[in-house]
Amino acid sequence: MPASRKGYKNKLLRIVEQTIAAYRMFEPNDKVLVGVSGGPDSVALLHALVTLASRFSLKLGIAHLNHSLRLQDADDDAKFVASLAGEYGLPFHLHKADVRKYQLEKKLSLEEAARRMRYAFFMDVAASNRFDKIALGHHCDDNAELVLMNLFRGSGPLGIAGIPPVRSGKIVRPFIKLRRTDIIEYLKLKKLKYVSDRSNLDERHLRNRVRHHLIPLLETSYNPNIIATLNRLASIISSEEEWMDEVVQPVFDAAVSNVRENTVTLAVSGLEGLHTAALRRIIRKAIARIKGNLRRITFAHIDAVIRLLESRRAYGTLDLPDQVRVKCRKDVLLISKEKKALRDLDLKSDADETPAYEYIIDMPGKIFIPEIDAQVKLSEMRPENRPDFSRTGHQAGFFDMDRLSFPLILRNFRPGDRFKPLGMSGTQKLKDFFINHKVPRTQRAKCPILISRGKIIWVVGYRIDESVKVMPATGNILKGELILA
Repeated sequence: MPASRKGYKNKLLRIVEQTIAAYRMFEPNDKVLVGVSGGPDSVALLHALVTLASRFSLKLGIAHLNHSLRLQDADDDAKFVASLAGEYGLPFHLHKADVRKYQLEKKLSLEEAARRMRYAFFMDVAASNRFDKIALGHHCDDNAELVLMNLFRGSGPLGIAGIPPVRSGKIVRPFIKLRRTDIIEYLKLKKLKYVSDRSNLDERHLRNRVRHHLIPLLETSYNPNIIATLNRLASIISSEEEWMDEVVQPVFDAAVSNVRENTVTLAVSGLEGLHTAALRRIIRKAIARIKGNLRRITFAHIDAVIRLLESRRAYGTLDLPDQVRVKCRKDVLLISKEKKALRDLDLKSDADETPAYEYIIDMPGKIFIPEIDAQVKLSEMRPENRPDFSRTGHQAGFFDMDRLSFPLILRNFRPGDRFKPLGMSGTQKLKDFFINHKVPRTQRAKCPILISRGKIIWVVGYRIDESVKVMPATGNILKGELILA
């Protein structure tokens, strides 16, 4: 049934109204598509927007994407959201997607595949039905969790800036100033039903461990206001990011010599002498211009472009995720988005190809590395199932799980890398290890390196580190496998 205006001045509605006004989320007569999963956040958001619709002269619709990941549970969630649309008398847009198939086709993590399909669905429904805005239910607990996760991943200011209240003038988050407890209290007050996703309790996922363990620990032992503190940090960083972007924009414009649909050309002369911080921002802006976003572009990628510039080579090529190619050609730096897979393109010389990559592994599973067209699989095994290590070959590695911790980092070789090869008593430069094992120079930069707690634990395909070897007393074992395409 339609939401009542009784209780309109309760805490949640008051904060939502203030947030909408502060960020100018809506214009009068906006058509707003509300993304509803059926969970507590989206159900509360829908009810709040129905209650406030007349106040802001809004016309609402509902969108639900069935990811097909939880079989009957997912179908039941879709039916529940459809029933909500019927109760409120709102247009309902439903799509059932095969996220796992898309994940395999695009060679993405499951989370990234689901995210891409969900946002693409929302944008497609909004465009075809002329919705002005898309409203989502992210709140400040979500923001705090993301800030912490990005800190763990080594993100720069943009990652620490967290979830924007308004993105691209299209996606709005009216709950971004609310706590999760505020939402649950509202649901109880209004006696609103919702569905629960059991995957939110699966602590193999980093976000769930942050939510259920780390944040409660920080609240009880370090700072009871940690959620507000992290949100304040994100707000400060976001504001400073906006200011720094305005400062860098004229420098970027001066360095750009040509812009086409899929290519940005920067004059090397316009980049010389710049502070490294400004140079990083200019490169990121150029990549974002042709890629549309900076997802999967890491600090390591940006610094690899800078190293390419500083190498002063007349010709050099660097491949980044999502078919982004960087070419240094005498006096210009060309950053392009290729239509074909990079491995299918004809290169001048393999020696010029220096793929830079870095991936975060939150839990055992498979991760595809498109830069080298290979996959690394991590799986747990019991000690009684341990194989004869002398017969497993170089493509597999076995580790004592008690001597490492997730998240792990998978990246390629960097100058100065050291590790203690299995069987040795001292550390060795990875460069010397490659030379001693006659690894061609063109293969060194492609070799995956697995890192735990800042230490190399596996030079994938070659040798594990002495510190994580499996001992007779080892409990759980982590098995790593390199799978070449």
